[in-house]
Amino acid sequence: MGQTLGVEALGVVGLSFVLGAVPSSNVAARRTRGVDLRDYGVGTVSGSALYRVAGFGPLAVAGIVDVAKGAVGPLLAGPDRPVLAAVAAAAAVAGHNWSPILRGRGGRGIAPSLGALLARAWPGAALLGAGMVAGKVFRQTSAGAFVAEVALAPVLARWGGRDAALFGAAVALPMLAKRVLAESRPDGDRGRAYVHRLVFDHDRAGVTT
Repeated sequence: MGQTLGVEALGVVGLSFVLGAVPSSNVAARRTRGVDLRDYGVGTVSGSALYRVAGFGPLAVAGIVDVAKGAVGPLLAGPDRPVLAAVAAAAAVAGHNWSPILRGRGGRGIAPSLGALLARAWPGAALLGAGMVAGKVFRQTSAGAFVAEVALAPVLARWGGRDAALFGAAVALPMLAKRVLAESRPDGDRGRAYVHRLVFDHDRAGVTT
């Protein structure tokens, strides 16, 4: 019985990663405009890049797919396996951020994170959405997302206790890591560059990573 559960858990995590790795934005960009987002701008395969290339329609479709693929693992884990749900959520976001299909490239993990949070901890999705909206209002979308990502675990801890905090941390960590690592190593003082990337999600020259 224990071995069966172990295999099932590995299957849930593996499926979450594989689904997360499906590059919906890049597929949409290639099918609608013949553009590989890795060759566009700074090479980030993200919803914002897709919008600039193809507009709102393809963005909406890809966004729905990306949100859905983040929800699958936590839903399969069910309400009684909080650790598995957290690991599955992290796997989906990591697959999206570092897709093997794109040779390690990917997005920022916002959409699959929203899906995972909606499936398991809806206040976290509300927090992440509010952070992005507030950032948009003040023309600092990346900074707004950063504040929301950092706040996920403590806010969810107040809402749902230790299990909810674990889930929030599992979702936030791959998003924060991708902000820092981006698609390339920074030039110059790497320590300061990494901190700047973490908060503002771009290098000091103003080029979005």
